[in-house]
Amino acid sequence: MIGDSLMKTSLIVLTAIFLAGASVGQTPSTTVVDPNDPLRLPQEKHLRHVRQLSFGGQNAEAYFSADGKKLIFQSTRDGRECDQIYEMNIDGSGVRMLSTGGGRTTCAYYFPGGDRILYSSTRAAGADCPPRPDYSKGYVWAIYPSFDIYTANADGSGATPLAPADGYDAEATISLDGKKIVFTSLRAGDLDVYAMDADGRNLKQLTHELGYDGGPFFSHDGKWIVYRAYHPETEQEKKDYLDLLKQHLIRPTTLDIWVMKADGTAKRRITNNHAANFAPYFSLDDKRIIFASNMDDPKGRNFNLYMINLDGSGLERITYNDTFDGFPMFSPDGKKLVFASNRNGTKPRETNVFIADWTP
Repeated sequence: MIGDSLMKTSLIVLTAIFLAGASVGQTPSTTVVDPNDPLRLPQEKHLRHVRQLSFGGQNAEAYFSADGKKLIFQSTRDGRECDQIYEMNIDGSGVRMLSTGGGRTTCAYYFPGGDRILYSSTRAAGADCPPRPDYSKGYVWAIYPSFDIYTANADGSGATPLAPADGYDAEATISLDGKKIVFTSLRAGDLDVYAMDADGRNLKQLTHELGYDGGPFFSHDGKWIVYRAYHPETEQEKKDYLDLLKQHLIRPTTLDIWVMKADGTAKRRITNNHAANFAPYFSLDDKRIIFASNMDDPKGRNFNLYMINLDGSGLERITYNDTFDGFPMFSPDGKKLVFASNRNGTKPRETNVFIADWTP
């Protein structure tokens, strides 16, 4: 989630490496689809009964409630210029906005108890959407310093800041027991992963390497954290990274999947393919990671879903869409997979939420 509204508005409009130039339509013209399951490609053997839940606009980062009955997601719709937070039932019904409508929002998540939600917003800096990044600098993400993490009641009321600080705070998710929150912050001068108690206390910085560390999720047992990272290595790479960071920008053309223990120890790199790998999430048994990547597109425009073992072995491609698939999450019982996709779009770069039955 990088202000994954950016990873959705940018990264999802993603087909410039996170999407610059996606085509309309769901599948390659030469592919024969199952008329009884038309949104699933024949190669997608782990998916069944693919259903489209949103229609039109930019919709992404849909995450399940603990009971598996609802999805919270971010969307640019209803004539708005940037993302707000919405929820819906897993059949696509009951859509309602939960955020206040002010500023840009991103990275929403349900507390396991079902009585509260978590998301990030720039609303404290004003009701208007912050300006989009300057693409004359190439493909970049904006790291808005006005992003703060908020908690709110289940209906979106009573939104209050949680552990506010100067600089970007976003990409927050919650452990399954509801005790810990993990998120990305610039509060110490670099983009690092932090953990804190659910009430904002006992803040701890978990990553310290120069570069971007973000998009973290806990394993189901709470013992591990998976995240995406870019650590510049050469002096020129370090200079470029820091120069952009001063302008509240990063260039996400290379990201790898990492894991670490929940206390920040035992960091291990899972991918090393010079591609943009992002949106990792653990399988139900915590033995594999599902993620999005453009590794199979030499032009870096097409993203699909993949799975990999925690030791980096057993890489398996899951989706074969010719535009964009990303932001996967398994349902709490592991029987369904929700993801965002350009498939079946009616306009270029339209991104919608899809759900499928999962076949191991």
